[in-house]
Amino acid sequence: MSENEVRRIRPLVVLGAAFLLAIIHQYLFFGAQPGISYPIFVTLFYVFILYYAREQRRPFSWFSYLWLAAIGLLSLTYVLFQDMFFFGFNLLVIPILILLHMTYMLGADRLSWGEGKLIVKTLEHFLPQNFRHWATAFAQLRSKQGGKIKDERKQVLIKVLIGLTISCPILLVVVSLLSSADGVFLHLVQEFPNILGNLSLGEGFVRVMWVLLFGLGFFGFVWGFVDPKDYSWNARNPALKQLNMETPELPVFRIDPVIMATILISINMVYVLFVFVQFSYLFGAWEGILPTGSTYADYARSGFFELVMVTGINFILLMLCLLPSGEGQGLLRRITPVLLYILVACSGVMLYSAFTRLSLYEEAYGYTYTRFLVHAFMIFLGLLLGLAALRIGSKKISLAKCYIVLGLVSYVVMNYICLDVIVANKNIERYVTSGKLDADYLFTLSPQAIPTLIDFSRSQNGILDNGLRREWEVSQKSEKWQSFNVSRYRAEHELKEYFKAETK
Repeated sequence: MSENEVRRIRPLVVLGAAFLLAIIHQYLFFGAQPGISYPIFVTLFYVFILYYAREQRRPFSWFSYLWLAAIGLLSLTYVLFQDMFFFGFNLLVIPILILLHMTYMLGADRLSWGEGKLIVKTLEHFLPQNFRHWATAFAQLRSKQGGKIKDERKQVLIKVLIGLTISCPILLVVVSLLSSADGVFLHLVQEFPNILGNLSLGEGFVRVMWVLLFGLGFFGFVWGFVDPKDYSWNARNPALKQLNMETPELPVFRIDPVIMATILISINMVYVLFVFVQFSYLFGAWEGILPTGSTYADYARSGFFELVMVTGINFILLMLCLLPSGEGQGLLRRITPVLLYILVACSGVMLYSAFTRLSLYEEAYGYTYTRFLVHAFMIFLGLLLGLAALRIGSKKISLAKCYIVLGLVSYVVMNYICLDVIVANKNIERYVTSGKLDADYLFTLSPQAIPTLIDFSRSQNGILDNGLRREWEVSQKSEKWQSFNVSRYRAEHELKEYFKAETK
């Protein structure tokens, strides 16, 4: 086969593979909750994209492998866990990570993974590059090669029809013999008309549209990398190219060093005073040393959100100060890093104060999923401040890349630490020390907390048995294999074994 023939046939092959992938996609997800189906599809999608756009692929770097590992681990959470917060959030996060990763690996611009322009290029490949090639897909379905090719296709079609005509009586005999030989196969053949009968016209229409839209989308996305179009501003303005003019660059936002130092000095004076006052209570609250007129609960609640918001404002201010700016001269050049370190230190104290207040509140009123998420966010913000402090002392550190790696790793870790189990254990510990327990809240947690609740109920003479029995009744409904989930399966198994032992 000549190179021209290969070039002409290849889009048809990719289009066929795209529609096959779309058929698999609707089979895995139509009418079924994501479970084991999710990592299966992610794997198939990567194979499809990386194979048919292999000429455009750049070599894998360490971050490419980290990126791919993060996507793989996040997709596996649909099999391993049943955390509803991350279950819903990952439906948005994983596709975004995949689109960014594909644009980084296959994009013609060869952008750095730390560039903000990568987001723009990803949107470009997802929308205009993609939709542009829908017309390419339809063009491949029409003949453009003249009468000779049309005649050849007609001959092929006639031969196919002849083959199907001959096959029909043979298939009838073969199916009859196989049905007699195997009862399972006979049952499948007998159920086939029922399967067709269960497919309503409305459902069939939705499935066909699903395959059509996703098939075109998959083809347009991969072919956007194979045959990209330049959507840059200069490309849309040929006159600029003829005049050899470049697109004007956006002005870089800069902060005058004198203005920056003035802002930092003003804010730091207030923060140092606040931290000085705060220290008298921050480390004494645990021993009951509280501000005058303030109860334990008041102290736990008061100022928490305000402190977190101020810390966030400080972080934004710190980022602005670390933007490229004039170096300043003499004393100004030496004092600016000191002011920034003071800002980081005060922000750290405020963050720790907020963290302490939330811990006190949890001891008094119990542990919840949301409160643990807030704890995690404060720890994450503290790590961001720590990296910013390193950046103050060394301009060689790429803060954007550090934050991307930290954010990616932190998000994967949050998916895998089983927050529901931690919340359940902390509430059980609180019950042991105080006798207080919000049993109704415990059953709002995901199924991965069920084994912990079973162990606790067993040790406390069935204190949670009524709730566990309700969970067991709900878990009896059957689900499709595509929705298989390890946490849900383990919870169902543990509940079954627990109540089976109880009845003996």
